Amino acid sequence: MNTTTQNKKIEAITEETLIIGIDVGSETHYARAFDHRGYEFSKKPFKFRNDEPGFMTFKAWIEDIKEKHEKDKVMPGMEPTGHYWFNLGKFLQDNEMNPVLVNPHHVKKSKELDDNDPTKNDRKDPKVIAGLVKDGRYMIPYLPDGVYADLRTASNMRFQLQSELTRIQNRISRWFNIYFPEYKTVYGKCDSISGMMILKEAPLPEDIVTLGVDGINKIWRDAKIRAVGIKRGKTLVKAAEHSVGSQEGAISARMELKMLLEDYESRNTRMQEVMELITELVKQIPMAEKLLEIKGVGIKTVSGFLAEVGDISRFNTPKELQKLAGLALVENSSGKHKGETTISRRGRKRLRYVLFEVAMSLVSKNPEFREMHHYYTTRAVNPLKKMQSLMAVGAKIIRVFYAILTKGVTYEPMKLLSDIKCPAGYLPAV
Repeated sequence: MNTTTQNKKIEAITEETLIIGIDVGSETHYARAFDHRGYEFSKKPFKFRNDEPGFMTFKAWIEDIKEKHEKDKVMPGMEPTGHYWFNLGKFLQDNEMNPVLVNPHHVKKSKELDDNDPTKNDRKDPKVIAGLVKDGRYMIPYLPDGVYADLRTASNMRFQLQSELTRIQNRISRWFNIYFPEYKTVYGKCDSISGMMILKEAPLPEDIVTLGVDGINKIWRDAKIRAVGIKRGKTLVKAAEHSVGSQEGAISARMELKMLLEDYESRNTRMQEVMELITELVKQIPMAEKLLEIKGVGIKTVSGFLAEVGDISRFNTPKELQKLAGLALVENSSGKHKGETTISRRGRKRLRYVLFEVAMSLVSKNPEFREMHHYYTTRAVNPLKKMQSLMAVGAKIIRVFYAILTKGVTYEPMKLLSDIKCPAGYLPAV
């Protein structure tokens, strides 16, 4: 990430640079060509499909303009429209035309500069995108490869499966609230293994009463479940006998719970398979296992962090990672007015979520980070609110992870505590 400032980005565009603005679509893309001053070479937007023949015609169109106007470098710019730009971006990269991305928010705000018209169409957007590239208002995308590509895909699968599992759990909970609300007094969690075994055989309270204590105990003994027995079976039957759950639509209710339990088990099995793959992938990344030595940091945190960041050697400083996560500080002040400083929230949302989750875990389980959190929230001058402190801890985690992954050092609790700077005026309030 050497081209990070706007000046350096502008310097990368010379008289020999052909700037291509591309409006990305799900099936069809539109492109326009400009020079470094904004002079257009294309008479009308070039339309091409999102497939190999379309990409080849697009490449031929670019080569024709390059030869005609004596350009030796191409800089294609586009909006990161969902996942539709991935294939085109990879094609351009493979053909030595590294693409750059512009912020969709910037495109929306700047499209009225030329004609004071908010109209959005396939002719206008490529020009706006090219103009932003020309002014150095672009980002260099990172397309992970090798183990990082596998890890990002696996991490996305994990988040998707977790979302589906949560949704199914909520539906199971709703089912209990309607048909068997007393079940939750017997089992704290709806997905208890021994409880799910009984529900497969006897979904409704009346079915459990019919099955009886002996029938329940037999199911558990056949499955060799040792943590439960006659006592738990009596509690379950008693709850079923006094249930106030709905008795209407019993046939459909049994089918609904059967389907929900099958969905839950299948996705839970897939989750275990994905976690096994993630664990193997993390082992292939140098120094990654050292992160797991930190108390409170687990495989989900490490895999989520590396999946979003990719090859950490492409970052020059931890501040670049902080900006990527949307944790960069933003000041809101003008003249004599000084507003509240907040985080930008501009960056990878999932990375910010991973950092927040691990900050919660570390503050709870790790003595050093708990001390840091206590200091931030109790210092006499400028004490932070709980959420602000957790974001500050998240930023510290970035610096710790960066040092371990890039320098190969080992996590040292005492060094972390010594990094907490406590000026005289900032000592904890008495």
